[in-house]
Parts: sequence; C-alpha cells; structure tokens
Amino acid sequence: MAALLQLVALLAAFAGLVAGLGPLIRRIEAWSVRRHAARHPAPPGRSLEVVAAHLRRLARQVALVPAGMPMARRRALLAAYDDVLTEAAGMLGVTSALAELPEGRPREVERLRLAAELRAAGLQVPL
Repeated sequence: MAALLQLVALLAAFAGLVAGLGPLIRRIEAWSVRRHAARHPAPPGRSLEVVAAHLRRLARQVALVPAGMPMARRRALLAAYDDVLTEAAGMLGVTSALAELPEGRPREVERLRLAAELRAAGLQVPL
C-alpha cells in the first residue's frame, strides 16, 4: 500500500511538473524575445535602397501613363511619387518644398529639381 501511495505521489509530482513547465517555457521565450529586441532594435524607417527602388518604380509608372487612365488614378500616382521623392530627400538631407506647392507647373518644376538634386546626391533617379 505504501508503494502504491509513493507511485501516486510520484505521478502527481510529475503531472505538476509537466503542467508548470508550459508557462515557464513561455516566460523564458518571451524574455528571450525581449532581450533580442533590446539588443537588435528594428530600424526606424525604410532603408534608402527600398526607397530608391520605390522611387524608380513610381517614376517609370508616371512616365508611362497609359492613355485613358482615370484622372483620380493619375493624381494618386503622382501623390505617391511626390511622397517617395520627399522621403528620399529627407534621408539624403536635400531640401524640398514639394508638399507646400499647389498642383501645376510650379510643382512639376519642383519635382524635376528634386529629382536632379537626388541624382546629384548619388541616388539613381530617372529624370
């Protein structure tokens, strides 16, 4: 009878150990993830290479606008191109007044000027 009680106690201890091991492992994993994140923080924004790739893609799309494209889509494409131009200019320290200018010729001139400045700064931007 004593051996049976010892066996039941041993099984109960083993079950308690298994039941308590899951939360312990989750805590250790969470601690490890927090420690890794503290040692290797994620960069605050996109890399310059990614921005340059988006800039080249959008410049190609703006240059090859198909006939009959709805005006809303064309404006959205230009707005996206302007946003990426401004982001690249901020990364390279080039001044930009693109956001303050209204649609029309002054904004187009600023786009060209900004693309030329980014090109002079070493970014491969189609003009």
